[in-house]
This record gives sequence, C-alpha cells and structure tokens, in this order.
Amino acid sequence: MMCDIIYAGDKAQFGQPEILLGTIPGAGGTQRLTRAVGKSKAMEMVLTGNRLSAQEAQIAGLVSKVFPADKVVEEAIKLAEKIGSLSKITVQLAKKAVNASLELSLAEGIKTERILFHQTFATEDRKEGMAAFVEKRAPNFKDK
Repeated sequence: MMCDIIYAGDKAQFGQPEILLGTIPGAGGTQRLTRAVGKSKAMEMVLTGNRLSAQEAQIAGLVSKVFPADKVVEEAIKLAEKIGSLSKITVQLAKKAVNASLELSLAEGIKTERILFHQTFATEDRKEGMAAFVEKRAPNFKDK
C-alpha cells in the first residue's frame, strides 16, 4: 500500500491478518488501507483478517491492474518505461500533487496543484511538450 502504483498477479491476495494474531496493523496499514478502499471495506478486512483476491482488490481500488502472474513483472516494466520516458521534473510534480491529496483538504490540495501546475511553465519540458502536441510529434524531453 506504500507503492505509487500496484499491479497484481491474478492469484495474488491482499489482507491485514494481524487481528488473527491478537494485534492490529502497526506500520500504517489501517490508515493506508482506509484511504485506498474506504472505511467499510477496511473495517471488514482489519476486523476479520479476511483477504481480497486480486480481482476484488482491483474493484475496491487497492490495485490498478491485474495480470496473469507470469506477466506482472513484464507489465510493470512497460509502465515504468513509459513513465521514465516522460519529463522527470513533471512526473515529480505530478506525484507531489497526487500525494498531497491524501494529506490536505480539497481546497488546500487544489491550491497546491495550482502552484505545481504553474511551476511546470518554468520548464523547458513543458514548452517542448506543448510544441510537440501542436506539431503532432512525440516530445523530446530534456528534464529541464
């Protein structure tokens, strides 16, 4: 749950089994799970130790996509390569904006997003991305 994007194999299971051991999640599991799947599903999982299948986890919003187990790493690498081909500066700002949504009120989150959005206008990569779009070509980001 601490990952930015979670891909799962079709046989994967997700759970918080600590209640079955007489304790509770102690590394942020109650907090992250609730944010990912909502209070009701988190309560069910935390209070019973029940697990979700990969498909159930996807429906609940805990994982982004489910693949056959032998394809998960290949698909994760494809995703990483796609993200890696983009402007590193812009990816960092986008991650910061999304992560802020978990910590801030909606109003503060929108304010933070607006500030980060405007920061992209100071980058060469934003200029290159816009020019590439207008010229109908792939951008050539320089991470500047």
